[in-house]
Amino acid sequence: MSNDKKAKKTAITPTRAENYAEWYQQIVRAADMAELSGVRGCMIIKPNGYGIWERMQKDLDRRFKETGHENCYFPLFIPLSYFQKEAEHVEGFAKEMAVVTHHRLKAVDGKLVPDGALEEPLIVRPTSETVIGTAMAKWIKSYRDLPLLVNQWANVVRWEMRPRLLLRTAEFLWQEGHTAHETYDDAMAEAKKMHDVYRAFAEEVLALPVICGEKTANERFPGAVNSFSIEAMMQDGRALQAGTSHYLGQNFSKSLNIQFQNRDGALEYVHTTSWGVSTRLLGALVMAHGDDNGMKVPPRLAPWQVVIIPIVRNDSEGDKIHTYCEALCSALSAQTYAGEPVRAKVDRRDIPNTEKKWDWVKKGAPLVVEIGPRDVEGNKVCVQRRDLLDEGKQFLEREAFVAAIAGMLADIQQGMFAAAKTFMEERTVTTIKTRAEFEAYFSKDADNSFVSGQGFVRAKWSGDMDSLALLDPMGVTIRCVPFDQDGREGTCVLTGKPATQDVIFARAY
Repeated sequence: MSNDKKAKKTAITPTRAENYAEWYQQIVRAADMAELSGVRGCMIIKPNGYGIWERMQKDLDRRFKETGHENCYFPLFIPLSYFQKEAEHVEGFAKEMAVVTHHRLKAVDGKLVPDGALEEPLIVRPTSETVIGTAMAKWIKSYRDLPLLVNQWANVVRWEMRPRLLLRTAEFLWQEGHTAHETYDDAMAEAKKMHDVYRAFAEEVLALPVICGEKTANERFPGAVNSFSIEAMMQDGRALQAGTSHYLGQNFSKSLNIQFQNRDGALEYVHTTSWGVSTRLLGALVMAHGDDNGMKVPPRLAPWQVVIIPIVRNDSEGDKIHTYCEALCSALSAQTYAGEPVRAKVDRRDIPNTEKKWDWVKKGAPLVVEIGPRDVEGNKVCVQRRDLLDEGKQFLEREAFVAAIAGMLADIQQGMFAAAKTFMEERTVTTIKTRAEFEAYFSKDADNSFVSGQGFVRAKWSGDMDSLALLDPMGVTIRCVPFDQDGREGTCVLTGKPATQDVIFARAY
């Protein structure tokens, strides 16, 4: 008989170390977040996943309105002629566009076939700069109409060739903000302000540390003058672009004729911005916080922050336990955390108690409370924190637990952020100075760098766009030019030329 210790049993197989890509798929399913639909590349977002997305929407929507934006809605279908007015924009999206060419079906030999060709093809919305810009051209007449600050929550379609649940799908949900301004300074201030809104949201709500910076020219949004992004590190060391904000200059206003009468009576073109985040943030939560037992959802996003499981072994004790659980739930719900009532529920499903508990562990509920007859008699609670699963259960006085709930949730939220930040800092390499060192680093196993320890490389780059071809064989890109530059003279890690600019290199989703 072997003396080797048995491998630790986990709720999710394979583990991250065994197969990170499959681990991700299994977590999405086990946490009941999303599943494939009958259309290739499209997904069904299930109640647990959508509940988290609703929490994201609520928080972001508040932030948008606090910064002066109003919600509106624009059509799903955009005439092809709108895109043809902005050449760079349409080129950037041409290969991803879904096109509607007919407006009805007819039966031919017992089969339904398209009929009624449209006079002009319609594009299923990949993004809305052109359709919103066309509307702005009608709404804006004078400097008094500026700034115009709108946002829409919508779905978009981009024909993804290599789909992955939540991360890259043909159809996904997002918000897209669009604004028009008198001057460059006003528009640039808006683009940077919304970029910082995303940073604060990611760090405060998603518990996701990010690197803030500007995209290089080859990575900009099609048609933009400047693109700013927040880049997050996943547990396999890859980057995920978690939000972007763009200064579009006068490119769209000139192509769509969005003019206004300035303060001197002359006509000028407005300066525009756009910015957005999407349901890929659900995938980011999985990959940044999940473990081999499932999801870990930050309390500020959890649909249910405290789940109470009655442990009933016979009918005689059931009423007393259920009454205790409901009273506990009410007491918790009367408390507040992050400005809202604590979201607590009693799980009274008729399934085994162990199955209930592990269902909520896999879904990532921050706190699971089990209440049995001894807890009722002793006026106690049995509590387990999802972020400290290995530390086991705590037995607390009921009143003390209720009084401490806000602090406990805040501690979990901050602890998740701190753990993710430490992970990112430990996997951000700043000591690589030469191309040989760079290639050696990125020669590590690209399929499962959760094991290899791969992450971000922060190094000098000369700005030579031709040098980026050296990155293609490694599957590496420049994620952003971080705002926190030291300006020191150095050597470009790709070419050996003099360079002062730091950039973040990584493989990415």
